[in-house]
Amino acid sequence: MDGGVGAKEERDPAWWRRRAWSLLSAVRARAPLVQCITNLVSMDIAANALLAAGASPAMLHSLREVPDFTPRCDAVCINVGTLFEDWLPSMRAAASAGRPWVLDPVAAAASGFRMEACLDLLGLRPAVVRGNASEILALAARSAAASSNFKGADSSHDSVDAIEAAKALALSSGAVVAVSGAVDFITDGKRVVGVSNGVPMMQKITATGCAVTAIIAAFVAMEPSDALDAAVCALAIFGLAGEIGMESAKGPASLRMHLIDSLYCLDEETVTSRVKISLRP
Repeated sequence: MDGGVGAKEERDPAWWRRRAWSLLSAVRARAPLVQCITNLVSMDIAANALLAAGASPAMLHSLREVPDFTPRCDAVCINVGTLFEDWLPSMRAAASAGRPWVLDPVAAAASGFRMEACLDLLGLRPAVVRGNASEILALAARSAAASSNFKGADSSHDSVDAIEAAKALALSSGAVVAVSGAVDFITDGKRVVGVSNGVPMMQKITATGCAVTAIIAAFVAMEPSDALDAAVCALAIFGLAGEIGMESAKGPASLRMHLIDSLYCLDEETVTSRVKISLRP
């Protein structure tokens, strides 16, 4: 899938805008089934964001269901936010089921147990790893000490601070790595793409990062052979929905509602005129 764009055409901002619309249209047309083994805080917003984007969410955690269900999914999203030891076998099994999957290493440096779980999952070769700068820095360093100013699921670093760590993590893991922040940076270890959509108020809504990871999984389902494009476009689409939602919102609670509505209502003209994606030199 290339949105009708020639493979040799330069990936300028206009190309990326068309690419984002092409992938969103594919999600809406095919309604990919995305299994989410995700945290208790994010289940509601992740499921509703997937539905608004056109995907079909399935919040299945039981290890006994994985052999029957996961191979029928189009993608898997694994999020360690509220990590339970009993969930780890399900996460490992789903990640090993042969479907493209995305890892959200929430608060990876919070404890040795959490870091070990994230590194274990990272070894199962996710298509994409998405986290904030502190999470990516900690994973790249393979040590909780990488985050000296740890702030739970929040980030104490700017996304630009983690670009080199993200590139190193992408090369060592084979995954595309996405660093969320005021500007999102996505890399495969060689190329780095920046996404400038979004509004600061989105950080005041819990689990918006978890929700966009689920959206990335839906986009990866449409383009499993090009996870970089999928992650870039998913982040841009979700950020754009936040921008449009903010035009009607009065605060975090109303932004949450309007963001989901805006995601559902995005049209071609809006996406191809307002998505902000650029290749970083």
